[in-house]
Amino acid sequence: MTQKEKEFSQLIKDNQGLIIKISRLYTNSLEEEEDLFQEIVLQLWKSYESFKGDSKISTWMYRVALNTAITLFRKKNRSPQTDRLQDFHQGSYPQEDGQDEKQQQIDLMYKVIKMLPNVERAIVMMYLDDLPYREIAGNLGISEVNARVKMNRLKKTLKELMEKYA
Repeated sequence: MTQKEKEFSQLIKDNQGLIIKISRLYTNSLEEEEDLFQEIVLQLWKSYESFKGDSKISTWMYRVALNTAITLFRKKNRSPQTDRLQDFHQGSYPQEDGQDEKQQQIDLMYKVIKMLPNVERAIVMMYLDDLPYREIAGNLGISEVNARVKMNRLKKTLKELMEKYA
């Protein structure tokens, strides 16, 4: 294994949580999630040499991962679409009988976030990862003020959806 491959492998290991979150938010099954994870890693590898360090490594990874997820999501949605609400109620991730309340809330939050349009999903995910609005805006190509306004609106929407489907 070359030094470059070792560095990249460590980078993926250190940031796999970011990739998993994006994969989970843009898919409806564990199989799709795993496929998207692999596709994101592949796209990160393809663009690894072109990363010049102008931004933080996590910012670069977010951009590549979100672009990959949204591109695949759009391609998938060109085919016949299933009802989002039906998918929501059926639940793509199996529930265990002894699953605790906190995990159920997390699962519900993911399902509700998946009901949002692509950009809003990305804003919520980055907000939950404690990224500053400046970085959220930079990742999405919107103004910092716009990111703040959208997130404030999204908080209200998410609260309403959580209460509706709880």
